[in-house]
Amino acid sequence: MKDILTRLVAHEELTRKETEEILINITHEKYPQEQITAFLMGLQMRGIGVDELLGLRDGILATGVPVDLSPYEAIDIVGTGGDGKNTFNISTCACFVVAGAGYKVAKHGNYAATSISGASNVIEGHGVRLTTDNDRLRRSIEECGIVYLHAPLFARAMKFVAPIRKALHIPTCFNLLGPLVNPSRPAYQMLGVANLNQMRLYSNVYQKLGIGYGIVNSIDGYDEISLTGEFKVVTSQMEKIFRPSDIGLHTASAAELSGAANQTRVDAVRVFDAVLEGTATASQTEVVLANAAFAISIMCPGKSIEDCLAEARESVESGRAMQTLRKFVELNS
Repeated sequence: MKDILTRLVAHEELTRKETEEILINITHEKYPQEQITAFLMGLQMRGIGVDELLGLRDGILATGVPVDLSPYEAIDIVGTGGDGKNTFNISTCACFVVAGAGYKVAKHGNYAATSISGASNVIEGHGVRLTTDNDRLRRSIEECGIVYLHAPLFARAMKFVAPIRKALHIPTCFNLLGPLVNPSRPAYQMLGVANLNQMRLYSNVYQKLGIGYGIVNSIDGYDEISLTGEFKVVTSQMEKIFRPSDIGLHTASAAELSGAANQTRVDAVRVFDAVLEGTATASQTEVVLANAAFAISIMCPGKSIEDCLAEARESVESGRAMQTLRKFVELNS
């Protein structure tokens, strides 16, 4: 580690294999915490490179609990988090809309870190038991089109850096890894980021991974398509800024998407269900439909966004999205 730290001080970049080995060595407890802290701070101050991030990802997956869902060519819809907007669970809700439209979804998520309700909070709020059991996971994706993977159960390596991350009180490269360590290694991913610098970084990462991807950012700082103004979408095939009206949707206000100061996780579940039942506000419904539509377009690049939006809307209006949720809860409770 001394040689690694010396190179970081000299602003040298590490290789993908080197950072993978460092991560594996961390799980084997080969370094004192002071050296791990220095390593994380060195990367944070210089800015992590694409290969360095990929190596850490490789190490987390190599030391984690494997899940084989490759036959399903599923998509994950996820945000980096930390945008400070405290919206309801838009990405997770969009997953059930996409599954209701007939596509396979392998959703990876965690408990809330900066908002009231994270993906795992809203999933558990429905009585679902989080699991690593491969048979149960495969049955879920086969019978209702969606499976949920609770990150801490799979990424064993994270517990070795958790005390350091907590003590630092600032973001580290591990904040960037969450969206990249879905243990099922999905064939497609739609990622929401809170700023354009992250968009460039992840775009380079996905190109090296060779998966079908789409990265979205709302220009006013949401890590998803918020419809509160213009939003940017980057895929392997295009880079474009949209206005809500470009896809036939209304502009939403921030207040319509965020929870009140006294909102509870029960309230978050209620809004989540209202969208899938078709009883939510127009803005709450449309923001979920927009994210679901762009996710479908990543899996089906030959389809127009209008057609993808129509599929998402039909999933909700036909009741299939809600039926998917109910079947998912039945299978996983």
